[in-house]
Amino acid sequence: MKRNNPDTEQESLYSNLDKMSTQELLININAEDKKVPEVVEKQIPKIEKLVDVIVSKMKTGGRLFYIGAGTSGRIGVLDASECPPTFGVPDDWVIGIIAGGDSAIRKAVENAEDDIHQAWKDLKKYDISTLDVVIGIAASGNTPYVIGGLKKARENNIITGSISCNSLSLISKEADFPIELIVGPEFLTGSTRMKSGTSQKLVLNMITTSVMIKLGRVKGNKMVDMQLSNKKLVKRGVKMIVEELNIDKMQAAKLLEEHKSVRAVLMAMKKI
Repeated sequence: MKRNNPDTEQESLYSNLDKMSTQELLININAEDKKVPEVVEKQIPKIEKLVDVIVSKMKTGGRLFYIGAGTSGRIGVLDASECPPTFGVPDDWVIGIIAGGDSAIRKAVENAEDDIHQAWKDLKKYDISTLDVVIGIAASGNTPYVIGGLKKARENNIITGSISCNSLSLISKEADFPIELIVGPEFLTGSTRMKSGTSQKLVLNMITTSVMIKLGRVKGNKMVDMQLSNKKLVKRGVKMIVEELNIDKMQAAKLLEEHKSVRAVLMAMKKI
């Protein structure tokens, strides 16, 4: 293994994977995965600063954008797409953009990540402005699509953040708030969908959950603004109302049917 290899391209610490038993494979993958939360923990001070900036921008009408390619792009799209049902926010509060467009979510789009100009074109479709924040996500930290998008955002006085898994990456240089998650060699050499992807997902969970809580989209520890899109969520909503108002399930269900959301019920009963 060469010392100057990028962190994400270093040789696996394990050899002869194809000779391992199923149990050995699972135990060793799990051993590597356990390292990820400790890496994320070290970055909390940087994540905190980025969260606080996002909150301040969103309070003035700004939005949060993720840009990425491949696995990193998909993780961004996933996190963004889960904000409306979880927190009841509009679809355009958190926007995930992936190189190659939505079709790249399911199937790789050849060479899409190599276009250094495309991310900015994609961002401009949303009338991006200085109210917004752009976070570039790239395990390697050197994806041209992400570099170009962050560079143009900064040129236009838009706050930028980055999440990479290599030290001193190129996207870090284009970010006002760089986060580097050095998780070390992947179990399967170079397979950044593993530890690298896991670390990125953990950080995005932290960012959007913290942002939404600070924007008032949570009461106590409950998702009072969640979309009631299936029976499970309706049942969860009824349970919240029962606990908050100390009434029976039938009354809670009737109130929820009438007001259409947990928050609306609690507001009507002057509990929020």
